[in-house]
Amino acid sequence: MTGTRKAVAALFLLPALVLLGALVVYPIGYSLVRSFYDNSGDGFAGADNYKTLFTDDGIRTALKNNIIWVVFAPTVSTALGLVFAVLTERVRWGTAFKLVVFMPMAISMLAAGIIFRLVYDQDPHKGVANAVWVGVHDTFAQSSAFPNAHPGRESPLVAQNGGFLTRATVHAGRPVALPLVGVAPDQLPGGAKKAVTARPEPGKVTGTTWQDFTRGKGVGRLGAPDPSELGYAGMRIEAVKDGKVVAATTAAGDGTFTLPASADGARLWLPAGNFKEPYNGVEWLGPALVTPAIIGAYVWMWAGFAMVLIAAGLAGVPRELLEAARVDGATEWQVFRKVTVPLLAPVLAVVTVTLMINVLKVFDLVYIIAPGSSQDDANVLALELYRKGFAEGRPGVASAIAVLLLVLVIPVMAFNIRRLRREVRR
Repeated sequence: MTGTRKAVAALFLLPALVLLGALVVYPIGYSLVRSFYDNSGDGFAGADNYKTLFTDDGIRTALKNNIIWVVFAPTVSTALGLVFAVLTERVRWGTAFKLVVFMPMAISMLAAGIIFRLVYDQDPHKGVANAVWVGVHDTFAQSSAFPNAHPGRESPLVAQNGGFLTRATVHAGRPVALPLVGVAPDQLPGGAKKAVTARPEPGKVTGTTWQDFTRGKGVGRLGAPDPSELGYAGMRIEAVKDGKVVAATTAAGDGTFTLPASADGARLWLPAGNFKEPYNGVEWLGPALVTPAIIGAYVWMWAGFAMVLIAAGLAGVPRELLEAARVDGATEWQVFRKVTVPLLAPVLAVVTVTLMINVLKVFDLVYIIAPGSSQDDANVLALELYRKGFAEGRPGVASAIAVLLLVLVIPVMAFNIRRLRREVRR
C-alpha cells in the first residue's frame, strides 16, 4: 500500500517535474555548458568567457549599476510601502489611496517605460518632470524673453560681455533708437504692443527698443518703428558712465523708455540678462542621472506592491501591544520605530528579498527609458546579456552573464529559504 501511494504521488508530481526540468533545469544546464564554448559553439573556450566578465567595460558598468539597483530600489520601495501602509491605516480614504498607489502594478513594464520616457523628456513642453522643474526654477529666476535677440544691419549697438552697448553716447532731448532682430513674433512677451518712436523730453533721455523687422521683401524702414513691428516690453536698459551704471529703466509695452538727466552723456547698455537662454531643466536621461531616473520609475511601479504586503502584515499586528506602548508614554514615532517595525520585520524581509531578486533581472525599463546616447551608462546585467547574445553575436559571453546572474540570485534565495524555515519552526 505504501508503494502504491508513493507511485500515485509520483504520478501526480510527474507533470510538474517534467515542466520544471524543461523550463528551469535544462535552460540552466545548457547555459552553464554553453558558457564554456566560443561564439560559434563548436570550440571549447574554457574560462575565457568568464574572464571577459571582469575585463569588458560594458559588463563592469552593468555589474556596478546592478549593485546600485539592489541597494537602492528595494530599500526605497519597501520604505515607501511601509510609510504608506502605516499612514493610510488611520484615514478614511486610505483604501482609495492604496488603490491609486497599487494601480501602476497593473501596467506592464513596457507601458511604464514608455510613460516615463515621456515624463523625463528634456523638452519642458513634453516632459512632466522638466515642466515642473522649470516652473519652480522660473518662479525664482525668471528667464529672458529675448534669448535670440541681436543687432541687425546698420545697428547703433555693438556686442559686449553678453549684452549690447551703444556705439555713441546719448543726450537729453534726443530720442534714441535701439533696434534688434531675432525674436519670433509669437515669442515676444504678452505685453508687447506696436512700437512707436519716443518723444523727446527736456532734461531726459528717451528712446525705443523694438523688433526692427517686417515680413516681406523691401517692406518697412530700417532703424525706425513700422506699424507692424512690436516693442520689446520689459527690456532692461542701463546708462553707463566710466564703467558705472548711473541710471536704469525697463521698456514699456510699446518699447519706449525714459531715463533721468543723469543718463545724459552716457552710453546705453542692454545687459546680458535680457538675452539669457531660457532654463531648459535637468537632463534626466543624461549619463549622470539616467540610472536614478529609471530607479524612480521602478519605485513608482513597485511601492504599491510593497505597501499591500506590509498593510496585510500590519493588519495582523496585535493592537494591544501598540496601545500598551502609548499608555506607557511612548510617542507615535517611538511606537512606530520600536514596536511596529520590529513586529513587521518578517514581512519587510519578504518584500525586500522579493524586490532584490526582481531588480537583479530588471531589463524592460532600462531598455525602453534609457536613450541610445545613455544606454551604456544605464546598462545592467540583463540588458548586457541581451546585447551580447543578440546584438553583438557573442552567445558564449551571454551565457556566462546568465550564470553570473544565477550565482548572484542564489544567496538571496538561500536567505529567503532559511528565513521561511525559521518561520515554520515557530
